Amino acid sequence: MRFPIDFAMSNAKHMVQQRSKGRKRYPTVLMLEPLYTCNLACIGCSVERHTGKLKDRLPVDKCLEAARITEVPTVALCGGEPTLYPELAELLEGLFDMGKHVIMCTNALVLDKKLFPVVPPNKKLFVNVHLDGMKATHDYVCNREGVFDKAIQMVKESKERGYLTLTNTTVFKETDMDEVEELCEMLTEIGVDGILISPGYEYESVEKDIFLTQEQIHEKFRRVRHLSKKYKLTATPTFLDFAAGLIELKCSPWSTVNYTPKGWKGPCYLIGENFYDDWETFWNSVDWDYWETRQNRKCLNCKMHSGFEHSAVQAASKSLKGMAQLAAWHVSG
Repeated sequence: MRFPIDFAMSNAKHMVQQRSKGRKRYPTVLMLEPLYTCNLACIGCSVERHTGKLKDRLPVDKCLEAARITEVPTVALCGGEPTLYPELAELLEGLFDMGKHVIMCTNALVLDKKLFPVVPPNKKLFVNVHLDGMKATHDYVCNREGVFDKAIQMVKESKERGYLTLTNTTVFKETDMDEVEELCEMLTEIGVDGILISPGYEYESVEKDIFLTQEQIHEKFRRVRHLSKKYKLTATPTFLDFAAGLIELKCSPWSTVNYTPKGWKGPCYLIGENFYDDWETFWNSVDWDYWETRQNRKCLNCKMHSGFEHSAVQAASKSLKGMAQLAAWHVSG
C-alpha cells in the first residue's frame, strides 16, 4: 500500500462526506504552524519561518480548535521546527484523540531528544524528515555541516523504533536529478514508508536565485515521473503529470489551509496576502475564484502539492479509468 489503509480510508470518507453536503470547496489538510522558531535557517525557507520567538507560539487549545473547526482528516505539523514546540506531546495527544492523522515535518536534529522519549509510535503519526539531496547538497541548503548525517541517523532510528517515516525533498534550479535518484535509492534501502519530491516555491523574502521556472519544473519532473516507477513516491500520478507539464490543473488553494502564530494565512500556505484572526472571516473573505485561476503573478511558477494534489485527485476521480489508475497506484506501493 502507498499509504496505510486507515489513512487512505479517512481521506476518502472525508471527500465523500463533503461532497454529500454539496460543498464545492473544503479543506482536506490543515497546515498547522504552532511556532515560527527553528534551529536552522535553510536557504530555501521564508525568513519568517525561522526568525520567530518561542514566546509567540500558539497555545495548544488554539491549535486543537483549528483542527476541530476545519474538519480535516489530516494535520501537517510544521513551522518553524515542530520538535522545538514545548507542548509537542500534549498537542499530538490531543490531535490523536480527535482522530486526526498527523504528518510532522521536521529537520530531525532533535528527534532523539524531543520526540522519541515522549511520544511513542502511533498509527496516526508520520515522521516526515526533510532531505534536499546527499550530504554536500543538503548541508549546503541547511547552511550547516553535519545536518545530513544526523537526519539519516534519525530516519534509521525512526524506522527501527516503529514510527511511520516519510521524507520530503525540495527540487531547486541547481538540483542534480541523478543525485535525487541516489537519495531515493538510499532511502529505499533504509525502508522509508514514502518519499515526497516537491518543486521549490519562490518566496519573496528569499533573495537567492535558486527557484525554478515553470519550464524547469517540467523538465525535472519528467525525471521524477520516471523515478515514481522505481521508488515509493507519495505524489499521485496525476499530480506528476501536471508537474511535468503534460496536463493542466486549476489550483485548489482552499484544500490546504494554514494556521500560524499570526492567524489564518490567506490565500494559501505560500502566499500571505492577509492574516485573519478567526476561521469564518478567513474562509469567507478570500476570493477563491480569483486564486483558483492563478491570475496573480505570484502563482506563475507554482506547482506545489499544497495547491494541486487535491485538484489532481479530483481530476482522477471524474472517470472510472482515472479512479482505477489511482487505486492501482495506491496498491502498488
